[in-house]
Amino acid sequence: MTAKTIISRPVYGTLSPQPGKHHLFIADAEGALAITDMAGKAPPGFFDGAEIVFIPVGKHIAALETLKPAQLHIAPSFASLLPRLKQTLTNAHMGLRLYLAGTEGLIGQAMQVALEAGIDHTSIATEHRGSLARRMQCVHCKGITENVTTQPATCSHCGLLLLVRDHYSRRLAAFQGVCINAEDRSESPPIEEAFP
Repeated sequence: MTAKTIISRPVYGTLSPQPGKHHLFIADAEGALAITDMAGKAPPGFFDGAEIVFIPVGKHIAALETLKPAQLHIAPSFASLLPRLKQTLTNAHMGLRLYLAGTEGLIGQAMQVALEAGIDHTSIATEHRGSLARRMQCVHCKGITENVTTQPATCSHCGLLLLVRDHYSRRLAAFQGVCINAEDRSESPPIEEAFP
């Protein structure tokens, strides 16, 4: 079964400028490059009413500053930007354009907050850039493990060895992990990099 046949698997596009006065960008790592690439297609003054919230993993802050957005906020983590994002979406006026770019973990979590705020997932522009690392929920203990790059992976909460499925839960913003050696815990298949 390929990823295209799995209905729950997120599908990402390419950011493009949308009409409107208010634009909110949430990005991490290489997601900054998606924003700067889009800027080349944007009309003059597009970023005058834009707010960019960026979680730097590496560089790219200077590239975002050259866009001269109305506001540029640098956040050390998604958890630290969460209160600001919730407040911004709560106070948003009709017509806010939301753009999410970067890792799947960031896109999924920001999408989750946007859905809770009443924004339809089909009206949010997304572009995946950078790492393929997954955010995984253990179906046994319900714990979330961030930045999973291997198959199988160890749950950071209960320690079970989990098969990281392609099933994605929009509600949890995570892929599902199921115990791979439930019948015999001494069985340990080789761990390989699967989501670099």
